[in-house]
Amino acid sequence: MNEKTFSYGILRALGIIAAIFLLLYFLYQVQSVLVYIAIAGVISLIGRPFVIFLRSKFRIPNQMSVIIVLILVMIVFVGIILVFVPILIEQSQYIGRIDIEAFKSDINELNVQINTYLGVDEINILDSLMQSEIVQNLDVNLIPKFLNSVFGILGATLIAIFSIMFISFFLLKDSKLMLNSILVFANRGEEDKFQRVFNKIKILLSRYFVGLTMQISVLFILYLLLLTIFEINNPIAIAFICAFLNLVPYLGPIFAGILMALFVISSQLGADFQMVILPKLIYIMLGYGISQMIDNLISQPLIFGASVRSHPLEIFLIILISGLLFGVLGMVVAVPFYTALKVIAKESLSEYKIVKRLTRDL
Repeated sequence: MNEKTFSYGILRALGIIAAIFLLLYFLYQVQSVLVYIAIAGVISLIGRPFVIFLRSKFRIPNQMSVIIVLILVMIVFVGIILVFVPILIEQSQYIGRIDIEAFKSDINELNVQINTYLGVDEINILDSLMQSEIVQNLDVNLIPKFLNSVFGILGATLIAIFSIMFISFFLLKDSKLMLNSILVFANRGEEDKFQRVFNKIKILLSRYFVGLTMQISVLFILYLLLLTIFEINNPIAIAFICAFLNLVPYLGPIFAGILMALFVISSQLGADFQMVILPKLIYIMLGYGISQMIDNLISQPLIFGASVRSHPLEIFLIILISGLLFGVLGMVVAVPFYTALKVIAKESLSEYKIVKRLTRDL
């Protein structure tokens, strides 16, 4: 190897490294656009079966079927807003009318009842809260900053909704749009392999996201019935929040249960702890446990097993590893990402025994 070839190799390596850094920097700067595309991709995967159903069963043109599906998506989104906005307005009005002294009395009374029931030394919750660093360092100037942040978030949300709907329309309208974009990276003669991999991933992920939507819907209905039976305030909002938290595997149900317990206690503030709050809390937590058993024994095996065709232990290990490496976000995207990797491995590394074992059901 002469000096000229060696220098060219070094310059070429440095050029590749610089190009990679520039690409990563560019992706970081446009990360919001990538999020829009990802959400639109999920919507297209969920909506694709409905578009096909409308097109095949009712003979509705493809473009009109796409518009109908996106209208249904917007109706669901607007419905969620209509559920939460009145609750926020109601709570803000309630806060404006609240009697601070009565609220202090209720908190202290609840504190005394809990301490008496548990047989522990009295701990003044209100005094501990007032002595906390957060309350002592509270700045009044944060209020206008908070309002500016709210309006900024509102504007960004409107832009995000428009962008996601716009991208979703074209992804649903032309099912080959994303495929053609991916085929640009395929080597000449390997287009068929890329197409097989893409179609397989699209089918499996479409089943997964549709199943996940059904799982969240079932949990929402179970939670709603449970909270309605025991006359908890704002059952629709609480049921939706707790069901949505189940998108985070394993940790989500724990946080949802804690949140539901807090909502139950706050809705009964001022009542007798031993006679009213504790029995109602026990019954609701029991119902919550039954709902989770239904989800774990029926819903999840059907979704994770049938849709992505992976063993439950395999899914558990992947989610656990992803959570340790990438946190909560890693746990959420672990299953679809792993499914895509399995399909790619089946097409590219099928000669290896471990790949054959893991992808035998694909």
